[in-house]
Amino acid sequence: MALSQTQIIQSLAESLGWFEKELEWGVAPAILNHLTGRIGELYAAMITRGQMALQTNQRGYDVISAENERISVKTVTTSAHVSFNPRTFGQVDRVMVLRLNIDDEIGVSVEMLLDCLAGDFLERYGNNDEKFSFSISPKKQPRESLENLQISGEAKWRDYDIQQFENGTIRVLISNTVQQT
Repeated sequence: MALSQTQIIQSLAESLGWFEKELEWGVAPAILNHLTGRIGELYAAMITRGQMALQTNQRGYDVISAENERISVKTVTTSAHVSFNPRTFGQVDRVMVLRLNIDDEIGVSVEMLLDCLAGDFLERYGNNDEKFSFSISPKKQPRESLENLQISGEAKWRDYDIQQFENGTIRVLISNTVQQT
């Protein structure tokens, strides 16, 4: 069953809320792999106006964009690299690598580390037949407060407010309170 964009945004807000609750309970972000992955998939579906893959653990891809691109999404919190399976990579049209950043000042944000066509990814990173890897650079410290940036996109649902700033940073507010970790 296809989800509406509103349902995708609502699910993203709820998933981010659960992620933050788990962090409050002391769970290490690296242990929340399933939730982290789902947040990334929902984010990718939202920004591409797409849909989640029809099957759980769909071979090769996670999201289908509005332009019918099959997108493989990898989402990390602390990992230094991600790998793609060469056996299923032929079913992928586009690759996205996202990082969930956890910051005491701005809360949880989604950072786009890579968004490229599968062919471009292979040219740059596909030099190993066993796995295709992408190395992730350490997080850079923000230079300026988000308050100096314009909000380029915003979605509201009940008490949730998801804001995307012009630099791509995502901020979640619940009842007008920035969510902190």
